[in-house]
Amino acid sequence: MRSFSIVDVWSIVEAVRWTVALALMALVGGSIGGLIIALSRAARSRWLHGPARGFIIVFQGTPLLMQLFLIFFGFPVIGLEVNPWLAAGVALILNTSAFLGDIWRGCIQAVPGGQTEASHALNLSNYDRMRYVVLPQALKIAVPPTVGFMVQIIKGTSLTAIIGFTELTRTGQIINNATFAPLPIFTLVAFLYFCLCWPLSRWSRKLERRLSASLR
Repeated sequence: MRSFSIVDVWSIVEAVRWTVALALMALVGGSIGGLIIALSRAARSRWLHGPARGFIIVFQGTPLLMQLFLIFFGFPVIGLEVNPWLAAGVALILNTSAFLGDIWRGCIQAVPGGQTEASHALNLSNYDRMRYVVLPQALKIAVPPTVGFMVQIIKGTSLTAIIGFTELTRTGQIINNATFAPLPIFTLVAFLYFCLCWPLSRWSRKLERRLSASLR
């Protein structure tokens, strides 16, 4: 066992980049999946609406930790080897897609019905109606909750330490095993998570106030 040093502090700080990289991967991939889910949920076709609803039920109704386990330990059973980075990315993208899809579906449905009626009066196709009328207005409504959900994505990355992905939490665990100094180590880890999440929370609340003011 060795003592906790400034080198360990720097190693923990450097691990933030992997947490941020994983969160960005989840956000980008989840945004693409979430948009598909949201549009499918808002569609009238049962062939689109039903599977999208089932996807949301499954991924919102099961813990992210179980999803990580199923992908990391389950895929090798069927002959697909995955490393911790791939398993973490896939699980977080699927989980994020389910939540963003539900959030954005609500934002699409929050667009006043009169806008849809006006687009029908202009004889716009469903594609043009979504592209030029509904989605631009839904995007404005969706920004605050999406920024707020980014906090949950960042905190969710800490669960990937269970499958061996070396992000912020896992780095803290490794250094703690070598130095047995849990108080300074995990205080620093918690502080770094706070530095990542608190500005996003503040930004989300600020955006919500701006949105509320613009809708009055």
